[in-house]
Amino acid sequence: MNSEQKYSVTFLPANKSVQVKGGSSLIKAARKSGLHINASCGGAGVCGKCRILMEKGEVSGGSSEKLSQEDFNRGYRQACIAEIKEDIVVRIPEESSRQKGGLSTEIPKRHHARMHVFDMESLKKEDIFYPPVEKLCLELSPPDSHDNRADIGRLIQGLADQEDKHRMVTGLTVLRKIRRALREKDFLVTVTIEQPVNNKAKSHILNIQAGRWNHRNFGLAFDIGTTTIYGVLIDLNSGQILAKNSCYNPQMSYGEDVIARIIYAEKPKGLNMMHELVTDAMNSIIDTMLQAAQPPSDPSYGPITRDEVNSITISGNTTMTHLLLQLEPDNIRRAPYVPVSTFFPPIRAEDIGLNLPHHCVALLYPAISSYVGGDIVAGVMGSGMYRTELLTLFIDVGTNAEIVIGNREWLACAACSAGPAFEGGGITHGMRAVEGAISDFSMNSETLEPMNVTIEGKAPLGICGSGLLIIIATLFENNILNPSGKYRDIDNPRIREGRSGREYVIAWEDECAADHDIVLNEVDIDNFIRAKAAIFAGVTTLLDQVGLQVSDLEQIILAGGFGSFIDLDSAMSVGLLPEVDPDKVLYVGNGSLMGAWMSELSNHIRRDVVEVVRKMTSFELSEIPAFKDQYVASIFLPHTDLSLFPSARERTQKR
Repeated sequence: MNSEQKYSVTFLPANKSVQVKGGSSLIKAARKSGLHINASCGGAGVCGKCRILMEKGEVSGGSSEKLSQEDFNRGYRQACIAEIKEDIVVRIPEESSRQKGGLSTEIPKRHHARMHVFDMESLKKEDIFYPPVEKLCLELSPPDSHDNRADIGRLIQGLADQEDKHRMVTGLTVLRKIRRALREKDFLVTVTIEQPVNNKAKSHILNIQAGRWNHRNFGLAFDIGTTTIYGVLIDLNSGQILAKNSCYNPQMSYGEDVIARIIYAEKPKGLNMMHELVTDAMNSIIDTMLQAAQPPSDPSYGPITRDEVNSITISGNTTMTHLLLQLEPDNIRRAPYVPVSTFFPPIRAEDIGLNLPHHCVALLYPAISSYVGGDIVAGVMGSGMYRTELLTLFIDVGTNAEIVIGNREWLACAACSAGPAFEGGGITHGMRAVEGAISDFSMNSETLEPMNVTIEGKAPLGICGSGLLIIIATLFENNILNPSGKYRDIDNPRIREGRSGREYVIAWEDECAADHDIVLNEVDIDNFIRAKAAIFAGVTTLLDQVGLQVSDLEQIILAGGFGSFIDLDSAMSVGLLPEVDPDKVLYVGNGSLMGAWMSELSNHIRRDVVEVVRKMTSFELSEIPAFKDQYVASIFLPHTDLSLFPSARERTQKR
């Protein structure tokens, strides 16, 4: 194969073509053309999610144990290990591409009664609604023979006289603008000021404008998730959200979990690539929001310009924050798991690659440790957990499950690796919560015939995390699965032998958008059980470390994409969550975005963040021997100790 020779690769159904060198992998060609192919393993060839169909030509390799001989003969290849040796045309199947949907932060209707909502009015009632960046209009007296103070001295004295702001500093940019700005509108100016977190610190003059502009002050809040990036545009004077937007995190093309991305970032130019991908996505979201912003009904309000964005608050897990700031994340994945930093000073937004004005300040949520990041701190803030007297358990469920226990007096936290099962990874026909994903399920207990509910009502493509949970709980409750997650010996066409042990056919091929039956096999169930066991063991271990039991909990808060869709009955039935009174459970949706939004509106909350981080005790579960014991005890449905699940024990006895 001539590695200098270039070949044409055309991707269908997008009909995009790209020229690549011989020997390049198909997945790299797809990235170059701007297309996404699912690769949960980051291109290591072990997940089997990146299947493509050869339409014309052939590739070298492209087959592993994850691809059956039958599928290989039909023209399927794995894009991450298929090397290009000639001009080819390939088709990206629906299940291998990034489908629509999966970007909403909305909590499903069935959980609305237990939904925690951030109330803007509460900030105003508590007199803590004052954004970290404010705009003040000053009418200054012009200089004369009796008052020839320097322009900057006149400005600072005017601020002190009007707002009692004595400790002020500025920079060269403002000094270069001040002479013209003061005289353009006869010494009527608007000053943009960043308020410090510490009352004893100095305020910073960020910008100066000629005329009256204090009625136009805008900010941004962002959640940089491993899977999705969310943004909101806010009127900082009213607290009103003017626009929302989101997109998948394009870093997913290089691995769906943080470890894969850290490994890629360790390669030459890898860190720069990870940084550019996330900043390009954020800039695109900002562009879209500015164009779509719905300002107040006043027709004189006019469109919002980029130069009017004065601050941006960002939350994300520790790895996502490091990649955004181009901090080397190498040691996050190596014992003793040391990040470069957990606190981050205010930064100019343009210095981290955001297409925002020079004066715009970026405020980043601090982390606790390598695996309890700023997104969790933001969730604790947004949910109000840090202000309640109720003993609360906060869980953000995803590939990593982050757990916080405590109340206004104290907080303890830990993280445990649950694996990707709740987001569709490691499941034969698992997928994200997008169009065609089976998200709800019921079954006739006599015939075992299923009723599948999919997102947007589309033909089934696969199973998302919420659907997986309900399916396994239903099979277990109907005595089709034993406590070890194995299928009982039942004579029914829906239960059969498959490539990975016995399996249950959830949807036949002729019912699906995929070109195969959708099944749930015993390996899938084992992966789910291990994931739920890690979370339950994490909860019980952390409770034990602080001298408490499940019965002591007064409130449970569920956060995150999967956490917002958890069906409580199913979660308690299989032992994912402790068996508690459902009335104790609240859903907050995207707690990370909520916390960023709140901090963008209240400097008081920014001050609270510092105190919350300082009083939060972090536990490393892998260093606690009891965690392994708890984990092993949890690798059953629901648990080896049924006294922890009295309702499940009662159902078992009735069977």
